[in-house]
Amino acid sequence: MQEKMKSIYFVSALIGGLIFAMSASANHPGNNLDEVMSEKETYFQAIDEPVAPPFELVNASGELIKLSGYDEKIVILNFIFANCAGVCPLHSERIADLQDKINATPMRDLVQFVSITTDPANDAGRALEEYGKTHGLDPINWTFLTKKPDDPEDFTRKLAAEYGVKFQPEEAGQQMHSVVTFIIDRGGRFAAKFHGLKFKPNNLVLYVNGLSHRETQPEKNILTQWWDTVLHFFFNQ
Repeated sequence: MQEKMKSIYFVSALIGGLIFAMSASANHPGNNLDEVMSEKETYFQAIDEPVAPPFELVNASGELIKLSGYDEKIVILNFIFANCAGVCPLHSERIADLQDKINATPMRDLVQFVSITTDPANDAGRALEEYGKTHGLDPINWTFLTKKPDDPEDFTRKLAAEYGVKFQPEEAGQQMHSVVTFIIDRGGRFAAKFHGLKFKPNNLVLYVNGLSHRETQPEKNILTQWWDTVLHFFFNQ
């Protein structure tokens, strides 16, 4: 009888713990983050696709960099080219400002900034190295990437198109394009876009902060772990 009561109390405690865990997960700020940000920020667009378009590119040193290599980080991604006479410099300054704000917090080690050139013929080696210095970008968690040597010249423009941004070549080495800042969540989930340059930087920082606190463990895994605990108690005494 005592053992039976012990089992009842144990199961009751497990159920109570499960209800608490599920309730905490459901009420976590990260779970309605897209809805909150849509109300706060006019230029925010929630994407919430399981996987962002992958890439394998190289940095100024020729080192191969894969999007999957940042699975443990939140990636803030943009497409630019160094000789841009239009909005690219402004976009880079916005990214530098965001980096300053984020790096002043504990989020610094969780966030990676990635800029990808759409002009690989000119943006290589030293040009990639100097761009960050010119625009105040900190290499501690920012990198400027270009295509691999064997990739076609339009490789990164096609990659940008996969993300929904077209870079159309024009005269004098310029490209017509729009401005978008992409947010890729941990695990490669395509989280959101911030369009243009009129969005409020603090809103993007708040969004990234929300992602950094998002519960990454799916609810079904919580249920699975709970059930495994029950089975272990009753059958592995």
